[in-house]
Amino acid sequence: MPQVTTHPPTSEHRQIASELNVKHQQVDNVVQLLDAGNTVPFITRYRKEQTGNLDEEQIREVRRRVLACRQLADRARTILRLIESRGQLTDRLRAQILDADSIKRLEDLYLPYRAKRRSRATTARERGLQPLADMVWAAAEAIQTLESACRRFVDPARELPDTASVLQGVSDLLAERIAEDVSVREFVRKLARDSGQICVTRMAADHQDAHAFRDYEGFRQSATRLPAHRCLALNRGEKSGVLRVRIKCDETGIRDRLRQRPPFAGHRFRDLVQAAADDALMRLILPSLEREMRRELTHRAERQAIGVFTRNLNNLLLQPPLPPRRVLAIDPGFRTGCKIAVLDEHGKCLATDQVYVTGAAAKKSANCARLAEMMTQFDCQMMAIGNGTGCRETEELISLMNAERDGDWPYVIVNESGASIYSTSPVAREEFPSLDAIDRGTVSIGRRLQDPLSELVKIDPQHLGVGMYQHDLDPKQLRESLDQVVESCVNAVGVDLNTASTSLLQHVSGFNQRIARQVAEWRDTHGPFRARSQLLSVPGVGKSTYTQAAGFLKIHLGDEPLDGTWIHPESYPVANRLLERMSSSATDLLRAAPGDAFYDQLQRLDSAQLAAEFDLSLPTVEEMIATFERPCRDPRSDLSGPVFRRGVLKLEDLGVGMELTGTVLNVVDFGAFIDVGLKDSGLVHISQMSTGFVSDPHEIVAVGDVVTVWVLRVEHDRRRVSLGMVDPSEHHTTGATADVPRNLAAGPDARPSARGDG
Repeated sequence: MPQVTTHPPTSEHRQIASELNVKHQQVDNVVQLLDAGNTVPFITRYRKEQTGNLDEEQIREVRRRVLACRQLADRARTILRLIESRGQLTDRLRAQILDADSIKRLEDLYLPYRAKRRSRATTARERGLQPLADMVWAAAEAIQTLESACRRFVDPARELPDTASVLQGVSDLLAERIAEDVSVREFVRKLARDSGQICVTRMAADHQDAHAFRDYEGFRQSATRLPAHRCLALNRGEKSGVLRVRIKCDETGIRDRLRQRPPFAGHRFRDLVQAAADDALMRLILPSLEREMRRELTHRAERQAIGVFTRNLNNLLLQPPLPPRRVLAIDPGFRTGCKIAVLDEHGKCLATDQVYVTGAAAKKSANCARLAEMMTQFDCQMMAIGNGTGCRETEELISLMNAERDGDWPYVIVNESGASIYSTSPVAREEFPSLDAIDRGTVSIGRRLQDPLSELVKIDPQHLGVGMYQHDLDPKQLRESLDQVVESCVNAVGVDLNTASTSLLQHVSGFNQRIARQVAEWRDTHGPFRARSQLLSVPGVGKSTYTQAAGFLKIHLGDEPLDGTWIHPESYPVANRLLERMSSSATDLLRAAPGDAFYDQLQRLDSAQLAAEFDLSLPTVEEMIATFERPCRDPRSDLSGPVFRRGVLKLEDLGVGMELTGTVLNVVDFGAFIDVGLKDSGLVHISQMSTGFVSDPHEIVAVGDVVTVWVLRVEHDRRRVSLGMVDPSEHHTTGATADVPRNLAAGPDARPSARGDG
């Protein structure tokens, strides 16, 4: 096993360690492992002794902060080079740049030296007024009066016909100088942030999207308290031309306080300098800071929205698979009917067909008979219904079938977001060359129920319907974050090397799309892998790639029993020594069951004693024993499965106080959307999740959770249902807390449909 190595940590590493409340050696080791090309999943699972057992989130945060520090250092070097090339770099400025602790501070320092757009100050400088402006700023003794000093620069040929025009040029140059002063910008920035108010006006009441933003007419809120989802809603409204958004500060207060600062307060030419400061504030500094604050608010909102998206995606991908079951999948539809696909226990398509949910009673009865016939013929145990158009009518057809045939076939509503995109993708065409696009989408719906992770990795995460405002977010940042989630989930679950698709294999630690295809082609040519070590025979898989990937690739019933476990090949010698210590073997490990003698021995092992005996780190031994307890563990098995239904629920059936069971579809900043079997999802507002204060809905629920809810309000005209997770018989709310806020709380387009992409 690799041993801990010691390296002198940098000052940045010490700072990161302090901020994350970990040891600086842990940060230093993580950085070295990452720089050596190791993936985060590999480091998390197989380098615990070096990271001090840091989890994946901590390691990714270390990586993010280290990258930020390196970007800061790169930018500082670039700025130093640019200023030095102009011969303007002083020792003091160099020290300030090297000491800068943020990109914002760096850019403030660089601002006076940046190539400028043409401005009033540029014109004044071209007319030769810079020396006079410098003398005025320094209150030079050579200037007896401003009038006499300005008179010497009057020159009609340079468009300076009188002293007033000279004085105006000097004021413009002073305003630029004040606006570029680092201390002034920092002073005004703090005051602007403290007093900044988001102010919204609606620009076009007759705009086609105006109705969606009606609640923002006259909206005002402190900029520092603006929720992320509301910021993104305002950005969308502004982009569409419906809203005008401004940040308004206490301009009078800022101006008065700025005038009281040196050198403005006691300057010899106070009136001119203070007037220039006022001009700099209103014309240059505040507009610049408003843009800066808007960018910061958007960046913060995007980070939070991406965080919500990634948590939801993580929970969606880790939904537990079904035990091997045959499934009849239905893609609902009206005009073209409902497409049907029968899948065997491994997701292979056995048959396709079509039924209709519309028509006379006799036609519906015939369709019921056809469904029942297929369920019986192929021995299907359950049905998966896509949540698109016609889902509710399909549920009614199944209820009728169960009633007419005295059946009890359960069904699950499956979110079909992205199924149509998958059905026309190269991956789908390669998997099902003989099926049309609609049938491929139907197969995908069934497979999502059988094994969500294996099917959903084939689809761009942005199309899975578990985020908000994803089209308004930074595409690159969103893509990187979602790719990390997919990588994390795939490696947390592990992959069967002999059955996994290339879509799944490409997310394995150390793999990419090319290597995944090479592995699949090798498998097709040589047959199933018998041992992990055979991966080294695959073109493109070298020793480094093998080390990163091997532990996450499982081979069941292979030549080496340990290949079917989470134990990494580099640890096989240690594992076998520990098993010999227990008078057991790898074969016994896979055959063992809770409660037998093998597990009794595991419980009696002393980790610290074994670590000393085998000269291993304690985390290594503890991880090995934990793996022995559950050698083929699938983390999804600890989660609750889907909600099976046997009857349809209508909005008209609901009454206030009714208790329902539902599945969490989406978790957002202000609550969670729950599928309770209606055409549209219900909303549990954050205030109705607990009797106590809840700061983040993710503390209470996650996508895929099965929850008990109570109906609080039904809006038949808007087809909206407000739900609560607190039993009304135990807790009564009154006043505003019992009501779900208006659309303002969520922003436009926030409520997803339980039967569509949302």
